[in-house]
Amino acid sequence: MNAKFKALTDRLGAISDLNNAAAVLNWDQQTYMPRGGTQARAQQLATLRQTAHEWLTADETGQLLVDLEGQTEGLDHDSFEASLIRVARRDYDRQRKVPASLVARMTRATALGHEAWEQAREASDFAVFVPHLDEILDLSIEMAEALGYEDRVYDALLDRFEPEMKTSRVEELFAQMRAGLVPLVQAIAERQGDVDDALFGQEFPVDRQWDFGLEVIRRLGFDFEHGRQDRSAHPFTTSFTPADVRLTTRLFPDKFKSALFGSIHESGHGMYNQGIPMDLARTPLARGASHGVHESQSRMWENVVGRSRGFWVFWLPRLKEYFPSQLADTSVEAFYRAINRVEPSLIRVEADEVTYNLHIFVRFEIENLMLERKVRLADLPELWNTKMEEYLGVRPEDDANGVLQDVHWSSGYFAYFPSYSMGNILSAQFFQQAVAELPDIPAQIEQGEFSSLLDWMRTNIYAHGAKYPPAELVERVTGGPIRTEPFLDYVRTKYADIYDL
Repeated sequence: MNAKFKALTDRLGAISDLNNAAAVLNWDQQTYMPRGGTQARAQQLATLRQTAHEWLTADETGQLLVDLEGQTEGLDHDSFEASLIRVARRDYDRQRKVPASLVARMTRATALGHEAWEQAREASDFAVFVPHLDEILDLSIEMAEALGYEDRVYDALLDRFEPEMKTSRVEELFAQMRAGLVPLVQAIAERQGDVDDALFGQEFPVDRQWDFGLEVIRRLGFDFEHGRQDRSAHPFTTSFTPADVRLTTRLFPDKFKSALFGSIHESGHGMYNQGIPMDLARTPLARGASHGVHESQSRMWENVVGRSRGFWVFWLPRLKEYFPSQLADTSVEAFYRAINRVEPSLIRVEADEVTYNLHIFVRFEIENLMLERKVRLADLPELWNTKMEEYLGVRPEDDANGVLQDVHWSSGYFAYFPSYSMGNILSAQFFQQAVAELPDIPAQIEQGEFSSLLDWMRTNIYAHGAKYPPAELVERVTGGPIRTEPFLDYVRTKYADIYDL
């Protein structure tokens, strides 16, 4: 197997290099690139993505896989060789269905679409984005048709982010979440005035917000020798290798929680990326098991850890050193309750733990209508506003705070949103398992020690990269399937305490 396996790894390594080079250009576009560079950047990205696609789907790749698959009998399922061949085969079969020209057209359309989305959002004018969204949606449907599906067009695109997951399974999990969350939201609404977050109505200088955020995520375990943080219009994380991981956040003087919890959220992604072994670099294994598993880490560190009482027992005294006039008389209990105040809001990324998933349900339902061509794009702002009112009882007054708030459609990421709720579900399920095995974790968090929790995640999740599809990984880690009960139990217990329910 050695010569042919080396030929396969060399080929996959070159493909990885092309994709990582494209990722660098995409990161630059969203952070430092001047707006005038958009057209040229779109062409550069299209060339790189198309070339990587052509190399992956070439006959030579397929023949190497055929030859090697005949030699895998007897290999340990968990071994690097067996796992690489298995995952490469899945990628090859999937991408072989997609014409390289479609990859190039989609890459070009999304590079231009991202710029149009930013302009539309700044002007709060959805009409500016509509022509680009129309093209991206057409290409996404064309992509789904090329990939193929049995039941729903959404299935083909969902599989890109949640391997082997079906839309019907998402609907089942979401129904369970709705049944558990809606009564909780209603119960909290009756005691809305019991929690005061007026302290966040003050201004917090952004330079000190930035410095405090860096101190927090460094202590959590994000390695700045192999990563950095910058600013962008919409927070995101990208990884070129486990040794080079980039985070971004955004800062506002009157929105303290946005930057801090945005940084913690992205550092969760970043620590996952940094925890993937370098032995897997330049292979298809050097990524997360799924976007939902990746989101489990960002949501766990942001919410289960970062919004816990114990976390602020340690961090509030330090935060007061950064903002003495704003927080001098604030107790841990008052601060803890304030950062966990439940209030239906317009913006997904600023939503509390209880209402966050309702934002996802809105997007999931709208995306299915879009992909099935059951709604006109021009009608999306009104549909969005109506569903926000239905689910959350709030109605956006403009497009920027409504249908234009998320970057995903401009990037062609249809069917990505369910991964956020999958992340919420798994964040509690994984944390519950970690604490069952290491009961001292909550006490360590209160002392500002996070290494035991991080090491557990590295050993049980990060170290495997993409070896296993998410359902198999969850079974290995927790001994059972993906379940909503740990998350629902977590939020019920936490918020019953906060709101004295």
